[in-house]
Amino acid sequence: MASKTFANRPINKLVLFDVDGTLTPARQSASPAMIELLSELRKKVTIGFVGGSDLAKISEQLAIDGSPVTDKFDYAFAENGLTAYKLGKQLPSQSFIKHVGEDKYKPLVNFILRYIADLDIPIKRGTFVEFRNGMINVSPIGRNATIAERYEFEAYDKVFTVTIAKHIHGVRAAFVKALKEKFADYNLTFSIGGQISFDVFPTGWDKTYCLRLVEDEGFEEIHFFGDKTYQGGNDYEIFTDKRTVGHSVTNPEDTQRILKELFWSS
Repeated sequence: MASKTFANRPINKLVLFDVDGTLTPARQSASPAMIELLSELRKKVTIGFVGGSDLAKISEQLAIDGSPVTDKFDYAFAENGLTAYKLGKQLPSQSFIKHVGEDKYKPLVNFILRYIADLDIPIKRGTFVEFRNGMINVSPIGRNATIAERYEFEAYDKVFTVTIAKHIHGVRAAFVKALKEKFADYNLTFSIGGQISFDVFPTGWDKTYCLRLVEDEGFEEIHFFGDKTYQGGNDYEIFTDKRTVGHSVTNPEDTQRILKELFWSS
């Protein structure tokens, strides 16, 4: 069944994109070439982004000409879809704090702050816990770190082990392990993404959450592009979901290359 809402698109497919590392360098703006390619792609298929950050941060990266980012994409899924827009109109949202409750939320945040206080890492900046509508974002170094400091922490945190062919995140992985053990009864998911942080949200509120908001549209296929598609990365669940065709990319240029092969090669 073809989508009635997007019947003007010649190809009845939805293409969803992670933001950091997929459409843009981490926490930086998209290139004019990427924005132009997405504009042309939108003439062929339905497009949307699904990011863990809030809409304000994503807008800084994707609305480079000043126009609303919700006008550039058919679907805008911030905070994994907990804040969502379809054709510029906001859809019903969810709240992390209402779901978890204050009685559980305070011990969780207190533990996180104590853990960071005792953490011995090269530098610390500020904004270690960022409360969002659908999740909290935890950064051992602090979200106020500069771009250079972000890259330094990412290198410090990451070790690549060839024998098991996957990334192991030292500081963040240990932090997540401690939280999983301490708050095992909270039914939370901990997802490492980006360069300096990890997300904490109710189980089921990962990036697959956005799929429930498009399932009635009747798309032939839903493609997803992401760079953190390994197990434990914040693109893993939607990348491996049976409802999507997953594409693992290494950077925005890789995304552009695959898009051209898929939709302009024939």
